[in-house]
Amino acid sequence: MLRSSTYRGKQKAIISLVLLEIMNFCRQWKPVSAMIAINFAFAITNVLVKKTLDEAVSHVIILMYRQAISAVFLAPIAYFWERKSRPKLTAWMLCQLFLNALIGATLTQYFLLLGLEYTSATFSCAFLNMVPAITFMLALPFGLEKVNIGNKAGRAKVVGTLVCIGGAMVLTLYKGKSLAGSNSNATTHIVNYANTRISSKKKEIRWAIGSVFLAAGSIFWSSWFLLQASIGRTYPCQYSSTAFLSFFSAIQTAIISLITERDFTKWILKEKLEIITVTYTGMVSAGLCYVGMSWCVKQRGPVFTSAFTPLRHWIYPSCDWFIHPALGKKLRGRRN
Repeated sequence: MLRSSTYRGKQKAIISLVLLEIMNFCRQWKPVSAMIAINFAFAITNVLVKKTLDEAVSHVIILMYRQAISAVFLAPIAYFWERKSRPKLTAWMLCQLFLNALIGATLTQYFLLLGLEYTSATFSCAFLNMVPAITFMLALPFGLEKVNIGNKAGRAKVVGTLVCIGGAMVLTLYKGKSLAGSNSNATTHIVNYANTRISSKKKEIRWAIGSVFLAAGSIFWSSWFLLQASIGRTYPCQYSSTAFLSFFSAIQTAIISLITERDFTKWILKEKLEIITVTYTGMVSAGLCYVGMSWCVKQRGPVFTSAFTPLRHWIYPSCDWFIHPALGKKLRGRRN
């Protein structure tokens, strides 16, 4: 009888240890899984947004509707989900949340979408490889990341940073031949050789300008990771902070839209593709993805979260391969 009870006790102890190890494993890999899913969703966003921009829709209008939909979508979730754990809002916290929206959503997405309009979705995804390197360099002065050149990990961080920046410079200065024909009017066949050279020169200028916009967007995005790390310590409610981010960003982009887009007929979304794009990017990209990134920043830090950004470069071609033909056949509406 004593042996039987001892045996059962050992069994329970072993099962408890196994369950504990499984829980620890899931806890460690949950941020990794979340960031992979987030970058997959962002890759789909790039496909939809680029297709919409090719239809001559203003990137500012897309951004305004996107942030507004995100705010409306997240507000009730944040209210009911975090109403008991949400800390009291102060004037200083509201100022921080407003700045968080300006840097993390408005300026970041404004320049990234502008760069996407001037270049291509594949190029913009590849250019974002700079984000982990910029985040790492910005985190050093604030003590959020440490480097020891004496060990392998420190040297690997320095080499990785140089590779990211060097790769972005190569993308900016060199552009190879296109592997697939574009559907844009700018890429139609030109018979005259002189006109071809002029068109190519204009594309190179647009590519360079787009690279500057993408670089600015990457710097603002990297800065947001650090700012979010600070806000996460004083306001640890991901849904509420993201809802405020979307709300303030919607106001900011509306002001920019009033300044840059005086023709209010451009504010009207007429085609199915435009409605699907702003709905998806608002609810998923600007909503759930930012909630997930805020949670990952809180759990593992800004450098860890930004390190998954290059995954988008590898995920995007697959998404484009499957989604792009479907968009061309099914989602494109007829303009009035």
